[in-house]
Amino acid sequence: MNAGPVLYIRRGCPWCRQAAAFFSTHGVALEIQDVSESSNLKRLIEVSDQGNVPTFVYGDFVVSDFSVDELLDELAERPDIRLRHLLWTALTPGA
Repeated sequence: MNAGPVLYIRRGCPWCRQAAAFFSTHGVALEIQDVSESSNLKRLIEVSDQGNVPTFVYGDFVVSDFSVDELLDELAERPDIRLRHLLWTALTPGA
């Protein structure tokens, strides 16, 4: 997996602010793309087949329109993703 994690957001979105704050608090380095820019929205739709935010993309792992708890639930279903990047130890309870 070459690309690092990407968080798609929209300015003014409270859920996006929560997601970005969560990753920041846990020291997770990620690229943040604001879908207010049409090229970022186009890319979001290409990688996730939808335009809802926040959307977290890391390779083939995509979680759309999520709360932090929903992200952690999805992550629990994909231990292979946790092992690909050290960031998952910060996100995985009990890791």
